[in-house]
Amino acid sequence: MQVEAWSGEPAQLDESGALEVVRSALLNQGALVRALASGRRRGAEAPPYLRVEVRYVDLKGERHLQITEFDERQAHTRNVASTDVPKAVDELLDLPYGTWHVETTSETLRLRYTKKGKELLHRQDAEREQLTSHDRVKQRVLDPAAPFLVELGISDHQGRVKPSRQAKYKQIEEFCKLLAPAVEEAIAAGRITTSHPLQVVDLGCGNAYLTLAAYHLLTAAGYDVRMTGVDHNPAARKRNTRVVEALGWQEHLEFVDATIQDAELDVRPDVVLALHACDTATDDALARAVGWDASLVLAAPCCHHDIQKQLKRVTPPAPYALMTRYGIVRERFADVLTDSLRAAVLRQVGYRVEVVQFVDSQHTPRNLLLRAARTGAQPTADLQAEYDALTSEWNVTPRLAQLLLPSAEVKP
Repeated sequence: MQVEAWSGEPAQLDESGALEVVRSALLNQGALVRALASGRRRGAEAPPYLRVEVRYVDLKGERHLQITEFDERQAHTRNVASTDVPKAVDELLDLPYGTWHVETTSETLRLRYTKKGKELLHRQDAEREQLTSHDRVKQRVLDPAAPFLVELGISDHQGRVKPSRQAKYKQIEEFCKLLAPAVEEAIAAGRITTSHPLQVVDLGCGNAYLTLAAYHLLTAAGYDVRMTGVDHNPAARKRNTRVVEALGWQEHLEFVDATIQDAELDVRPDVVLALHACDTATDDALARAVGWDASLVLAAPCCHHDIQKQLKRVTPPAPYALMTRYGIVRERFADVLTDSLRAAVLRQVGYRVEVVQFVDSQHTPRNLLLRAARTGAQPTADLQAEYDALTSEWNVTPRLAQLLLPSAEVKP
């Protein structure tokens, strides 16, 4: 076991070990602010949930441990009475999560497991307030009164989301809800270092809703962020720059007028974002992220015309002809096939990939998110065989494979 202060200097730890330090923090009902478990230990089966968040709340005058467990679709919350808290905490710590991020009123603890199963614990002094009120109103990641939302015209000058912009606000907020823990996990796992500013690029940023939201969210969380928005639209760049200057963010947030393929950055990005880049522009964004060895990639694909066109030209494998006979069915199947193949390609080039729904379809029908974390793991023979079988059976070649896999052949 290795223990380090946040500065990287050795720190002393008693014989009870790193996991016991985390356990003590989780059991401290007067000091725990929040804890997050995520990821999976190498060689272990996946935990039952993608991530778990823990905090204390007061219910009817008694303190409870609130445990919120997230799967791919929703959050499951339960409140544990004080007498049962030690058992609940031990059960959580027994699960094979790869990282624990724990915030108390006096420090931040980040526990992660190396590829060899060793525990690494980092500690950083901090000052926070513990909030234990049980707010039944769903907590918002983005304050509607945030100045950037007003500048973008999403909120009015009274700090209220405009009725006509509710869907856009919801879409951005839900994306940010996935961004924040993903960055925390990448830092806790050592894939992103805090020894230099956090470098983030938004490819195909358009009107910069996500760019500004991500910058606001990450800087509010205490990160030293350098953000770049890329889009080949001079008018949008001029408008976005004007908004950034009005907010006073121009020193650390800039916009580049370039295509995704041609964008040049001075520093390799840690995090690459792409929200609703159209058709193969999503593939271009993913390929640029891989080329930069980005530690974390979050991409919400838009339309999927490329695979749709390929499906129209081929004879489907038996007995699946009905899946391409009708245009609307073929379109929806192409969406699923495209994103499944994208995930498979990313796994073959050293990324762990999750495909999740980041917002309800009532806000946008393009509501899937590819969340990829670079691990450097080599693809298994089974993974390659599954991918080869799927593309051969359907006689398709995804654009991302053409960009990243030298062996990919374009089907006639």
